[in-house]
Amino acid sequence: MLLISEWARNWNANNGSAVITCDYSHNGYDICTINGSTLLDQASSTLFALGPHTQQDKPHIPFKILPYTLKGDKTAMSNVKEVTLTLAPPKLSCGVTHHTPALVFSVGGYTGNFYHEINENFIPLFITINSLFPNQNVILVVLEGKSWWFKKYAELLSAFSPNHMIINTNNISTVHCFPSATIGLIKHGDMTIDPKLLPNPKTLLDFRAFLDKVYTKDDDTPFVYPNENGKPRLTLISRRGNVSRLLLNENDVIKVAEEIGFNVHVFEPKNTPMAKVYRLIHVLLGVHGAGLTNFLFLRPGSVLVQVVPIELYWASRTYYEKPPKFLGVDYIEYKIEPNESSLLERFGANSLVFKDPPAFHKGNWSKQRVYLKEQNVKINVVRFRKYLTKAYEKAKIFISKVN
Repeated sequence: MLLISEWARNWNANNGSAVITCDYSHNGYDICTINGSTLLDQASSTLFALGPHTQQDKPHIPFKILPYTLKGDKTAMSNVKEVTLTLAPPKLSCGVTHHTPALVFSVGGYTGNFYHEINENFIPLFITINSLFPNQNVILVVLEGKSWWFKKYAELLSAFSPNHMIINTNNISTVHCFPSATIGLIKHGDMTIDPKLLPNPKTLLDFRAFLDKVYTKDDDTPFVYPNENGKPRLTLISRRGNVSRLLLNENDVIKVAEEIGFNVHVFEPKNTPMAKVYRLIHVLLGVHGAGLTNFLFLRPGSVLVQVVPIELYWASRTYYEKPPKFLGVDYIEYKIEPNESSLLERFGANSLVFKDPPAFHKGNWSKQRVYLKEQNVKINVVRFRKYLTKAYEKAKIFISKVN
């Protein structure tokens, strides 16, 4: 069952069947298929369809694709190399011949941002394999992957293709050939999986279970991190080193949390191996940002506290409120007030920045970025105390159920 919309373009070989098919109709992604023997020439970023149709005297119209799932984002796509698909005969021969189809995709868009790596790479990879290869092995061919990225996600990549090597095109000089190839990944939306679009219905719960299996399969350590004297562990995501949405009074927040009864752990995601995240968290707290994507590692009944800066309401709701709730995580939202935003000193309380944000930015990114890229937060700890107290009460209930 092929749940991809009607192919937008195709090229018919002598026998009338489509050798190369491409679908350019989706807002977020493009996807192509070579339905037959395929040669990958990494040096020219070209995939050649092999067979009787590769005749020198026939015209060949190449297909082009940027195999990354943020099609409309010019910044992301500028980091993605274009891939060519062609029926023209290659001037190369196969050095390594595989007997398993290739799934080719780029990770070049927003590499280094955990949210984007999950949202544009791994959830779409989960969707694509369950859509097109539900009972079939596949070889992952990764474009523009950095060495640290392969190291960070080695276990996860292997789980998607357990019987085959992961091909990092940055490190190959030999020509690889496959029985067929799919180029690009399928995406259903932001942090979502639509069961109606899959041959065997799956949701974000299944993706979460997949992560659970990957990172706990050989680990007997209890899921809940050991606590001191029965204290719940609050994991505070630090944005140190970032240029925006910093928690300016982080130490004050930690102090209040400890007074309430939490054992506080400051978490810097870039420095923590993926498998360890599972055992860190009763309560996850952070200002809106990529680090909150670690909600995928929270147990049902644990708590996510999101601090929402001015005018980041849609993104906060879409990325870090709805998905955690769907996974059974208790969600607490703290919307900052103008006097807690660093933008107050710059623009003043009577500015449209606070009075009417849509009127201020009018959908213009250069002004929208003020909220996302130029805003820091100084929490009113007196007001915030009741939110932390609520999180503490929920965490105690969670601990009592899992211990």
